[in-house]
Amino acid sequence: MSGQPNTRLADLFGLAGWSKGELARLVNRQAAAMGHPQLSTDTSRVRRWIDTGEIPRDPVPRVLAALFTERLGRVVTIEDLGLVRHGRAGRRQVDGIEEHPEGVPWAPERTAAVLTEFTGMDLMLNRRGLVGAGAALAAGSTLSSAMYEWLHTDPALKADAPVLDDPLHADPAGFDRYEAAPIGSQEIEELERSVEVFRAWDAARGGGLQRKAVVGQLNEVGGMLAYHHPPHLQRRLWGVAANLAVLAGWMSHDVGLEPTAQKYFVIAAHAAREGGDRPRAGEALSRAARQMVHLGRPDDALDLMKLAQSGAGDRLQPRTKAMFHTIEAWAQASMGKGQAMRRTLGQAEDLFVSDRQDVEPPEWMQTFKDEDLYGMQALAYRTLAEFDPGAAAHAQYYAEKALALRVDGRERSKIFDHLSMASACFIADDPEQADRYARLALMSMGSNSSRRTWDRLRQMYRLTAEYAGYPRIHQLREEIRLALPKPRGRGDGSSAQA
Repeated sequence: MSGQPNTRLADLFGLAGWSKGELARLVNRQAAAMGHPQLSTDTSRVRRWIDTGEIPRDPVPRVLAALFTERLGRVVTIEDLGLVRHGRAGRRQVDGIEEHPEGVPWAPERTAAVLTEFTGMDLMLNRRGLVGAGAALAAGSTLSSAMYEWLHTDPALKADAPVLDDPLHADPAGFDRYEAAPIGSQEIEELERSVEVFRAWDAARGGGLQRKAVVGQLNEVGGMLAYHHPPHLQRRLWGVAANLAVLAGWMSHDVGLEPTAQKYFVIAAHAAREGGDRPRAGEALSRAARQMVHLGRPDDALDLMKLAQSGAGDRLQPRTKAMFHTIEAWAQASMGKGQAMRRTLGQAEDLFVSDRQDVEPPEWMQTFKDEDLYGMQALAYRTLAEFDPGAAAHAQYYAEKALALRVDGRERSKIFDHLSMASACFIADDPEQADRYARLALMSMGSNSSRRTWDRLRQMYRLTAEYAGYPRIHQLREEIRLALPKPRGRGDGSSAQA
């Protein structure tokens, strides 16, 4: 017992709207359903959990996580509730100040358990049809400050991890966990191939249709990671976990599950670091930065990009650095910083062309091609054109170059390029061309599950108002209004800025 109020639990308790007596009754009922009929709690115990920071014994934290997850319609973990014992996962105090108030990073030996618990809760929400975006995101600056020291230390691999007699030594996490068994190189190769299949599907059709499958696969990998495999296999398995977590995060972001997406990006960074792959950890955080720009928080995105670049170490290849710079440039454009954006894009171009490709890029970078560089340049200039209309011509130029190379089936990227071009044409006072590209985007969006494309379409729709008197644009506006998905409830994190 800490003697201090558990503010995390108190905040979530307030959101849930229960009374303390009601929560006590629900805990007893849920525990019985989970196979613990002997559990008996009451109002006074609930009061102690909230007011004095008392941490109940297992299985109560897991029971509470399940109850809050179902009640709030988003994944709530034991860490989110502030119910991790100090001896198990690291919130330690330095000079009386909590080192990581947001609960990240957690202790190395907890990564597999956190991964499995979070994915298990996510799957439960999917199964019951309760998936929602939930509470607001942690600010990028808060996230980056919490992870800075952790990311810059050496990875904790098998030599540093505790070895217990029971090979399945991770804490119980999630209620769908199966008894995983040790695996070999052939199984890991199959898992690595599955990542490529999921990644291609996401790029073609958006994150909505396969997100549950990716989360389920990641949940299984979490169980496998609870064993101590030989170091070379364990590192590869952590790599699979990192790739799946990034993909789960990107798919979650793609369908508007923003807090869930951010948690997956953090899990991915942990998994990559456990496998000794700091560049992959940096790339995972760069995804969180892109998410922040999309949500209209470019200052937080720049904080995260500083962490991603410094935390990735000295093994970053030029093309990866170029990609990082394009995200930074987009954030700068969102703040109207045209000079900084142009300078950053120039650095990205120089790095991209300097990559002689004499070293095989990591598989997670093999899809960042010329058209992706052009597409990000178009997006940055289109975003800057909101502040400086003269930038629209540059956006058109790069969007046209990107579209000329889009031949590999990544339909979502093509939709974004069409929307960048249409928006730039509207800003450049060319409604006829804008109408053409907007319709090309609209034709493809019906077969794509990406909500981000609809967010970007809404941004373009705003630009059509000036031309509403033109018959074709009036018709386009009507078609867009009919096609747009109905808005979801408050707190869904669906607003987009670029």
